[in-house]
Amino acid sequence: MPRKAKPAAKATAAVAAATGVQYWLLKTEPGEWSWSDQARAPGGVAPWDGVRNRQAINSLRAMRPGDRCLFYHSGAGAASRRVVGVVEVVRPWYEGEGDGEGKEAAAGGAVDVRAVGEFRNPVPLGDIKKAAGEVEGMKDFALLRQARLSVMPVPAKIWDWICDAGGGFVQVGEVEEEED
Repeated sequence: MPRKAKPAAKATAAVAAATGVQYWLLKTEPGEWSWSDQARAPGGVAPWDGVRNRQAINSLRAMRPGDRCLFYHSGAGAASRRVVGVVEVVRPWYEGEGDGEGKEAAAGGAVDVRAVGEFRNPVPLGDIKKAAGEVEGMKDFALLRQARLSVMPVPAKIWDWICDAGGGFVQVGEVEEEED
């Protein structure tokens, strides 16, 4: 019998401080690497690589196993820009293992992430922008201030708000039961 999906755990600043867990946002073009691609990867684990911006690389280097990341689909149309799921860092920064050339060789590293769950309701960028006046720290959130940055830290209060706005997430491998 399928188990009922669990809501996303509340992650307060105190919990984050006590556990050392940090929160991040990872952007990807769904045509290059989508949530479906991540979830279908063996064990839901895949490298997060190809990052070239120095600030984004520094964020990847700061990630530790157990850190949680919002999986954000970027794209050409406003409707495609949204947070769709959560992944967890399972392997910290490591130097590239391929024989990349040019720009890819310059970036030369990755972290491995595992799919944790897909949001019940993807959270559009428009909703995040609307919350800027209501949620503490949202006005300064890098997603709104540095739109082209592909990897960024997420403050715990913003993490909580996005998880709530997404209605929690369905754990990978679980089937959500219909409400009677």
